[in-house]
Amino acid sequence: MAETTRTTRVRFWLWLIRVIGVIVPRRLRADWKQEWEAELRYRELLLADWDRLNWKTKLDLLRRSLGAFWDALVLQPQRLEDEMFQDLRYGVRMLLKNSGFTAVIVMTLGLGIGANAALFSVVNGVLLNPLPYPQPDQLVTLHQSKPNFAQGAIPYPNFQDWQKENQTFSAMAISRRTSFSLIGTGEAEQIDGRWVSAVFFSLLGVKPALGRGFEPGEDERGAVPVVVISPDLWQRKFSGAPDVLGQSLTLEDKSYTIVGVLPASFTMYRGIDVYVPIGQWDTPALRSRSAGLGLHGIGRLKPGVTLAQAQSDLDGVMRRLADAYPNANRNNGASLIPLKELLVGDVRLILWLLLGAVGFVLLIACVNVSNLLLARSTGRTREFAIRSALGAGQWRLLRQSLTESMLLAIIGGGLGLLLAGWGTQAAIGALPTALPRAAEIGMDVRVLLFTLTVSLLTGILSGLAPALKTSQGRLSETLKEGGRGASGGRHRAQGVLVAVEMALALVLLIGAGLMIRSLSALWNVDPGFRPDNVLTFSLGFPPSMRTASPEAVRATLRELSDTLGSMPGVQAASFSTGAAPLQGEDDLFFWIDGQPKPASTSEMNMSLVYRVEPDYLTAMGIPLKQGRFFTNQDDERSQPVAVIDEAFARQYFPNTDPIGKGINLGDDRDPLQIVGVVGHVNQWSIDSDDRESLQAQLYEPFRQLSDSPSGVGVVVRAEGGVGRAGTSVPSSLFDSIRRAVQSQHSQNVIFGPQTMNEVIAGSLAARRFVMILLESFSIVALLLASIGLYGVISYLVGQRTHELGIRLALGAQASDVLRLVLGHGMKMALSGVALGLVAAVGLTRLMANMLFGIGATDPATFTIIALLLTTVALAACFVPARRATKVDPMVALRHE
Repeated sequence: MAETTRTTRVRFWLWLIRVIGVIVPRRLRADWKQEWEAELRYRELLLADWDRLNWKTKLDLLRRSLGAFWDALVLQPQRLEDEMFQDLRYGVRMLLKNSGFTAVIVMTLGLGIGANAALFSVVNGVLLNPLPYPQPDQLVTLHQSKPNFAQGAIPYPNFQDWQKENQTFSAMAISRRTSFSLIGTGEAEQIDGRWVSAVFFSLLGVKPALGRGFEPGEDERGAVPVVVISPDLWQRKFSGAPDVLGQSLTLEDKSYTIVGVLPASFTMYRGIDVYVPIGQWDTPALRSRSAGLGLHGIGRLKPGVTLAQAQSDLDGVMRRLADAYPNANRNNGASLIPLKELLVGDVRLILWLLLGAVGFVLLIACVNVSNLLLARSTGRTREFAIRSALGAGQWRLLRQSLTESMLLAIIGGGLGLLLAGWGTQAAIGALPTALPRAAEIGMDVRVLLFTLTVSLLTGILSGLAPALKTSQGRLSETLKEGGRGASGGRHRAQGVLVAVEMALALVLLIGAGLMIRSLSALWNVDPGFRPDNVLTFSLGFPPSMRTASPEAVRATLRELSDTLGSMPGVQAASFSTGAAPLQGEDDLFFWIDGQPKPASTSEMNMSLVYRVEPDYLTAMGIPLKQGRFFTNQDDERSQPVAVIDEAFARQYFPNTDPIGKGINLGDDRDPLQIVGVVGHVNQWSIDSDDRESLQAQLYEPFRQLSDSPSGVGVVVRAEGGVGRAGTSVPSSLFDSIRRAVQSQHSQNVIFGPQTMNEVIAGSLAARRFVMILLESFSIVALLLASIGLYGVISYLVGQRTHELGIRLALGAQASDVLRLVLGHGMKMALSGVALGLVAAVGLTRLMANMLFGIGATDPATFTIIALLLTTVALAACFVPARRATKVDPMVALRHE
């Protein structure tokens, strides 16, 4: 029995030795194993006399029993002599020996991997990363759905009822963008601000860098005015002084106490400098259930509550409000959207599409590198044949080739990371308004892991074909032919790779071509106005205007309007409030005079409203279709009048002349008499304006308004060209306007200058972003494909020098050789073009929603791009083909 136990124990230790032996270098493993098996058998004899051993011998035996593992660790430095490390060192030597070849491949892979890493960092920052707030999945945006708006503004009294009656939210806040005249800190300026609920920052989990947020008692009328400022304003106006808390900031005509400074990491709203409690907003409309005022909310769901449950909860609240206040809330509901989904918007599909496109660039780079490695492997055929003859197995040769390609890919990945870091910031800087969450884009662990994975896959993809060709070579034929072995299979592989990269390049070129044609069609869309030479800006008035009499305010505004309109270089100028094409919307409810008044506001008709001066049509270039436009006589003392657009006339007066008809607004004024009809302008967008349900547009005379505005928009048509107006590149016209405005009052503030062409360009920013990237990718793809084709044809000409010399010696003409080489190259190129056309027909359908004015399979684009790529391919083949005709037959016949 004891003997059986001893045998079992020996078998266990022998098995353990075999396991530990896995980490011993292979070339030392057999000797190590034999030595330790003998040692174990000797120790087994000692263990048989365990009871008779003294304690020192026992401890020494236990210590030495761990020696197998210790010896294995000690031998680890010798692992550098193993085959894998030999392959690695040999690969490094070969790459350094062919430094020019290595540099070309590293730059090619670096370009492809860098482009992928850059775009993935954008996808990661915008789409994959969670929002930078605690429990971001609980955050949803709140809106009130209305007949014309699925995500409309929420009247403040309704929002307060939502807060009180809901059962599914732990907190709710509401906010609205606004602007303030900042005075008392140097020259008066207009800054962007936001009215917010007191719980706004605590709901998001945002802690101020200095001070505190708002307290509940500060979100009420009559409370002490307080403000939280941005870190940019803190640095700009207070030089980052830590004692800023408690200091005063004068906004409009009110002094606010600074109670907090936000952290730089809070980037939800771009360009906002001040946050003020919304309960302190002193406007009567804030207490109206019919006035949305551009207020939208944000809420945090209670743990475990789903979006559907919250939606059902608020739907119940809105039904109760509709019963209690039918005039304002009938047919209205609640709309909830996850915060991240709202922030990302339509850019999700765009980014995934671009990531797929840049993947094509990487595939083309891999094909190019694979072709280069195939060509290089031809020169090393004899080397690998000799190594095989000396005992190297097929797996060893395959591993050697893959090791070299992986080294190239990893170095290229490092270069790609550097390019990605620079390229990402450059792209964001060039188009800052095109991407949401732009401040959160950067390099993190996920981007690094993605780049490493892509680099490894690139090394495998680009090196697999050459490695297989090399490891499967025929030993005897290669040695007999002195290294030139039969290379027909390799030539065919190169031909297939060239066709693939031509096809990939064609798909990218067609995608870019479709976007270019689409954007061109958008620029040619008639927006209903003439944008050339039109300058727009906002004008803020001093606080003293609010306390002046209505007569004094009107006189001041007329004087300033007349001054602007009579300035040299100005053809026409107009003040405007309300909606502005492609910039902001404002609407009103009405019913046609003579028809019964609707039972509730929600049952009334709705129209966009523009409040403008007589020269507005001239300034914007909007055509007058019928009747007249406003005159200087349409003021506060005259009959209230209105001008409507063609969409309004078609919708509400389809079979009658609208001139002379009345429009009731439900206020204390008489019905507005329609005096004219003008052309429809694109309010919502250039490309999809007609998809919006609210199309009717109504114009009111600015001079008939009874309120004293704190600011107005200004539209100016210049007689000549208008450059980009702004503080960074001011035009002479804009300088003159600024001086004229501030000469009337030093606290008049001009801000937000833009030409209408810039407004249109801004509305197309997302499409421009896609077009620029697709153009860049397609140019790189075209360059790589051309270089790849050129390299393959050059290589084939070099390989066939002997054959070409024989042909020329036997009487072939140079033109025959030229046709032969060109035919071979164009066969590969045209195969790729055909394959690419088939692929493009399917893939371009994915971008159909991004196109305008053309189809995803536009025949003209497909034909032009195919001809372009064929021409470039012909040029790439012509240079080596031309060189082939210069072969000297005598030299070629001696060519080995």
